Amino acid sequence: MADMNGKTCIVTGGTSGIGEASARALAQHGADVAIVCRSRERGEATRGRIEAAVGRPCVRLFQADFERLEEVARVGEALARELPRVDVLLNNAGVTMLGRSETPDGYETTFAVNHLAPFLLTHRVLPRLLETPGARVVNVSSGAHRFARLDPDDLHSRRRYSTMRVYGASKLCNILFTNELARRLEGRDLRIWSLHPGAVATRLGANNGGIAKVLLPALALFFKTPEQGAATSIRLCSDPDLDAPNGTYFENEKPAKVSARARDADLARRLWIESERLVGLEPNAVWG
Repeated sequence: MADMNGKTCIVTGGTSGIGEASARALAQHGADVAIVCRSRERGEATRGRIEAAVGRPCVRLFQADFERLEEVARVGEALARELPRVDVLLNNAGVTMLGRSETPDGYETTFAVNHLAPFLLTHRVLPRLLETPGARVVNVSSGAHRFARLDPDDLHSRRRYSTMRVYGASKLCNILFTNELARRLEGRDLRIWSLHPGAVATRLGANNGGIAKVLLPALALFFKTPEQGAATSIRLCSDPDLDAPNGTYFENEKPAKVSARARDADLARRLWIESERLVGLEPNAVWG
């Protein structure tokens, strides 16, 4: 892993699983890390673990509930304003829901947290990223996108809902967002990639109550550890020799193929336009 001294990395969902493993590895190689967390208590515990492992103060906490877009906008503005520089934005936070629910904004929870929140956060932080030559946006997607269908007329799954269909669709959105961001920033000095971390033992479904608490530990026996799952994220955040085209999707630290839907440029543009509307952004934003 490259020397990250003097660099600042933002990691969302950094208080457990591959987010914490990624933040710790980046800090161990010299980076300062800004962790965006939902729980201040869990954030403080994570900061203590990372700084004990690294042996220096290196973690700043920024709190936001990704189910509330107002908080996402606020934390994005705080990150852009308060950090001395931004070299990496690792959009790692995510959820999966066993049943359909809506956020306080009235949006389906999985779609809102997994797509709309990182879409809005990236917009808020992007001007700072563009100030840093070679900065990176890294979006954690999933191989589940390959089995997903995305209905642009039912993004909130009001007509029908199934856990894996909706989760897979949100991960397809991550790739479509990555590709459209790469297209819109063509020619700019910014690296933009997405990835599949593999099946990882994390807290991803821990917000679903009793059944998830029983199933997740059992399924974890067949999953990668968070450290193994973080390997691709860490490489994309730090490898100075990585020269893949913007929009490339990675698995196991290597470029990998995506589904035909994930390559659909018209679908990506349509999703972008609707996402701008849903999060309250002016159309066709121009950065820097």
